Amino acid sequence: MRKTVIILFLISMAIRAQSKYTVDTTYTIQSVYNKEIKNYPFISIVQPKKHSNVQEKKEIEYSKTSGRKLRLDAYFYNSTSKNPVIVILHGGGWKSGNKSQMETFAQEMASKGFSCFTIEYRLSTEAKYPAAIFDVKNAIRYIKKNASQFNADTTKVAILGCSSGGQMAALIGTTNNNSLFEEKDINNKSTSTVQAIIDIDGVLAFKHPESQEGTVAGIWLGGSYEEKPKIWEEASALSHTDKSTPPTLFINSSKERFHAGRDDMIAILNQHKIYNEVKTIQNSPHSFWFLNPWHDETITYTTHFLNKIFK
Repeated sequence: MRKTVIILFLISMAIRAQSKYTVDTTYTIQSVYNKEIKNYPFISIVQPKKHSNVQEKKEIEYSKTSGRKLRLDAYFYNSTSKNPVIVILHGGGWKSGNKSQMETFAQEMASKGFSCFTIEYRLSTEAKYPAAIFDVKNAIRYIKKNASQFNADTTKVAILGCSSGGQMAALIGTTNNNSLFEEKDINNKSTSTVQAIIDIDGVLAFKHPESQEGTVAGIWLGGSYEEKPKIWEEASALSHTDKSTPPTLFINSSKERFHAGRDDMIAILNQHKIYNEVKTIQNSPHSFWFLNPWHDETITYTTHFLNKIFK
């Protein structure tokens, strides 16, 4: 009887840990389609495809914080050799979205010879910046530590993100070996460094003449720019871009506000002779990666860039 009570108590504690925050479900692939079909009547949602050369492992626990289990999904090319790695971050304004939204993208890239990982990270409704950055860096460490399970080459790791995930990817890539962005007392001693950045329509600077970030960014950053100016600057990849920044690919929609700070970042990369590319998908909305006819173009740009950098 006592054992049963203890088990029930532990289950209830786990449920409480999982439900201490509000899950925001406003950003979905369907909601993107419903919004954009009015202006782009020719679009359709990209459908997932099974690839015979891709293995999948889902709901892998990579970290546990305050009783909260964080998970990732792996999609990797079935090969006897090691594959370059792509760590993939979903969008949703730092407050919504989930890793499953990037499944189709991961499947497609895995079929082209990569080990891909879609990452669950804590959103702003659960934890403020920099918690999500710590989460993703911990996921990278986990992937490296367990690389043999995923045919992963730990010397060739790209961080890729879309929208707010793109902002995070750029920040993570520009803060390699920066102790400010490393969670303290980490048991996993693998490094979180990456060798390439792919930013898909994510801002590079929160406070910038081209930027329109406001309330949504403020929720994640713990306050408005007027309240938290140092945090807004600290969380901007442009603030950390230097001679150590890895090669970077920018894939952008035709909506200029989603690449605020990009040209300034490119100027720094060029100054240090760091390879970079810009691909603008003409007449496209934000969140174009979910939709035909732009999905395949995004995959092509990503593949060509990574093959140039890694192969």
